[in-house]
Amino acid sequence: MANLNKVLLLGNLTRDPELRYTPKGTAVADIGVAINRVWNNEQNQRQEETTFVDITLWGRQAEIAQQYLTKGRGVFIEGRLQMDTWEDKASGQKRSKLKVVAESLQFMPDGKGNAGGGFSSSAGASANGSAPRSQHSAPPQGGSSMEEGGFNEDDDAIPF
Repeated sequence: MANLNKVLLLGNLTRDPELRYTPKGTAVADIGVAINRVWNNEQNQRQEETTFVDITLWGRQAEIAQQYLTKGRGVFIEGRLQMDTWEDKASGQKRSKLKVVAESLQFMPDGKGNAGGGFSSSAGASANGSAPRSQHSAPPQGGSSMEEGGFNEDDDAIPF
C-alpha cells in the first residue's frame, strides 16, 4: 500500500522565528503559524476558527526565515507531519506532539498589503549562502471559473 505524508499550509506567523544551531552547525528554526477557516453555519451565520501549527525549518530555510520573516507575515508551507515524543521531566509521563517539518517555504504578502518579495526557499535551496531565488510556479491545474476562450494572451489588457 502506498503512503503519503504531505501538508500544505497558508497562514500568518504567530511569533518571530526562533533560530538555533545543532552541535554539528546545522541551522534549525521554529515558527508558529495561524490558519483561519471561515464558513457559514446552518443558520447562515459567519463562523470563524483558527488553528495554530508549530513548524520546524532546517538548514538554509531556517536562516532565511530568521532573516526575512516577522510576526504577522504570511507564509505558504509545504511539508510533512512528524510526531515528537518525550518524557515530561516534572511528571515523568510520556508526552507527544504533532508538528510540521517544512520542505518548502514561500513568503506571502502580509496583512498590511506589503508584497511577499518574491522570495521562496525549498529543500534544494542553495547552501552557499546566496539569497533565495524567485520561484516560478507551473501553470494552474484543474478547472477554472473563467469561461473557455475568455482570455487571449495576445491582448494587451490584463484580465484581472
